[in-house]
Amino acid sequence: MGKHHLKPSVESCHWGYFDATQKPALKVASGDIVTIDTVTGPPNVLPDPERFFIPPELTDIHAGLKPEGPHILTGPVYVEGAKPGNVLEVRIHEVSLLQDWGFNLILPLLGTLPHDYDEPRIVNIPLDKERNVGTMPWGLELELAPFFGVMGLAPPKGWGRISSIAPQATGGNLDNKELVAGTTLYLPVFVEGGLFSCGDGHGCQGDGEVCVTAIETALRGTFELIVRDDLTFTYPRAETASHHITMGMDPDLDQCAIKALRDMIALLGEKRGLSHADAYMLCSLAGDLHVTQTVNGSKGVHMMMHKKNFS
Repeated sequence: MGKHHLKPSVESCHWGYFDATQKPALKVASGDIVTIDTVTGPPNVLPDPERFFIPPELTDIHAGLKPEGPHILTGPVYVEGAKPGNVLEVRIHEVSLLQDWGFNLILPLLGTLPHDYDEPRIVNIPLDKERNVGTMPWGLELELAPFFGVMGLAPPKGWGRISSIAPQATGGNLDNKELVAGTTLYLPVFVEGGLFSCGDGHGCQGDGEVCVTAIETALRGTFELIVRDDLTFTYPRAETASHHITMGMDPDLDQCAIKALRDMIALLGEKRGLSHADAYMLCSLAGDLHVTQTVNGSKGVHMMMHKKNFS
């Protein structure tokens, strides 16, 4: 099992897109441990550098990369042996802060209330890593639960270059607050090597992410990347210590719920051997549908089912 550390730079980052033709920033074997550092945000969100630490890599990226979307992503990582039709198991071992501030944006014509604001609003939020809190402008201290809003693979080559904004079957901008350290994300592979990238670090976020952003910040993540040739599903799934998670993404929130529900029914059939009707009934009695996010073009719903219900 190898260990690697990928840091953000003009050479190792891509800004706002996924692309199957992109040159890998790192090649690893299946089962290797990869620590990935990320940065986030355009120049206009930076706080006073005399009060807060601004990663020098972020300044270099601002100068050296052209933004094609909001997310600065570190990667991609090529995982040897990953082939179309496989699944990449992403075990999230650790997630930690890399700076002492984050930012939140409200942008006109975006978010769950797109017509309520005529001017952009930028708020910098101090972060205390030792106490694990962010301090809101009025003094409220929010407990942090850091995770990566974006974790994804390259799309099929025929899709061309795609924006990082809308989540896809390849993962990407999932914005699922359950995906903290200790959880596992499963992503279908569509190109050789998978090409895993991550970014869009969040200090904390509520289900919905209603104003477009969470506490956006720089994060370090440690991942174990495992090629699974024994799994064949074609849409992202995840699991925590206690729950299995299925997901649905679509511009229509109803369709999101339907997709997440249908995949949980399929998962109960695969793992427990339940009939469609029995699994449907169990989902009604013990499954929980959560609105993941309502702001990324394709919205998101995820269903959570306790693992004890698979026994």
